Amino acid sequence: MIDQQTGVNRVVLGDPVPLFSAPLVTGGSFDLHVSAGRWVVLSFLGSPSNPRAMVEIDELVRASSSLGEDHVAIGCVFTGQPDDIASFAALTSNKLFFLADYDGAISRAFGAQEMPRTVVLDPMLRAVADIAWDMPQGHAQTVGNVLRGLPSVDDSAGVPMFAPALMIPRVFSFEICDFLVQFYDQQGGVDSGFQFDVGGKTTTLSDWRLKRRSDVAVAAPEVRDLVRGQIVRRLLPSIEQFFQFKATRMDRCIVACYDSEVGGHFHRHRDNVNAGAQHRRFAVSINLNNNFEGCDLMFPEFGRKVYRPSEGGALVFSCGALHQVTPVTKGKRYAFLAFLYGEEDARKREANNARLHIGETLYTGMNDRLFPEDAPSLDMTAVA
Repeated sequence: MIDQQTGVNRVVLGDPVPLFSAPLVTGGSFDLHVSAGRWVVLSFLGSPSNPRAMVEIDELVRASSSLGEDHVAIGCVFTGQPDDIASFAALTSNKLFFLADYDGAISRAFGAQEMPRTVVLDPMLRAVADIAWDMPQGHAQTVGNVLRGLPSVDDSAGVPMFAPALMIPRVFSFEICDFLVQFYDQQGGVDSGFQFDVGGKTTTLSDWRLKRRSDVAVAAPEVRDLVRGQIVRRLLPSIEQFFQFKATRMDRCIVACYDSEVGGHFHRHRDNVNAGAQHRRFAVSINLNNNFEGCDLMFPEFGRKVYRPSEGGALVFSCGALHQVTPVTKGKRYAFLAFLYGEEDARKREANNARLHIGETLYTGMNDRLFPEDAPSLDMTAVA
């Protein structure tokens, strides 16, 4: 918020903090929203030429040495470019990052433009500590005490946490599950990749460190109708009852396979953050088999608990929820995956055609209706 007397941004303890993306000093980027599900420490150090900056970094490293990367993420924010980037690259890890805030925008948003400080966030990215360099008790000592006192993520709320996900059994019969597995095996899956915004345009990338999965699109009309009928009758009523949302369209109908032989997994992510995905409301994950180990869904903002629907059962959750698929350690997990959305979302999807990279499939408003008899398809405009 902005202090009305001084006009300066400041962090209010207990409030969510501004989300941001920033380049790393050493290359790559940092997205705050992906770091949720851990305690996040943002240390605003100002200029790297200040000798105190390295002292503070040394203290952060020492205080966090016993904490794992699933427990804490530390971002050291610089407003100037360091002279010796190699020394920071040597310190960088999956737990410690160095952020380039050369225009000072992030520091201003966190009230750190005038006084360097460290802000500590809980696993849901709300501020729990704001420690300025000039505090009488000593900045480094106070930060160290806070870090050493952080409970596990599972205990961060003081009570057990449960993800806001809906588990509905028996959406697909065993016969349909077997049919879709055979459909996948006959067609042969291809690497699915993931969507990412590059230069303001959504494109599909592949990085096996972040995701390893193969997919087959359900394009045959008779198979799509079979799947659609089951979802309309057996899943949509529960979504409307418990989530108060009436889905009318379904996106990306695929049969997916996570294979233990190639280390199938999907790193933490959200399903609606780029232009090509902003229309998505709810994700649907229906397991088609149960003879595998690992490969469960986890919602890091709500702890380390894992979620696995039964064979033929669906797990439904908001596309805005941070989630990941843990590595499959034995066998193959087959799943039917889709996204649900409504008419207003379809108009947004059509408008976002202009924000797709050349080569990406444009949305035409065809074949995504869950109730094709209810209304005509969207009046889609041509995309130049």
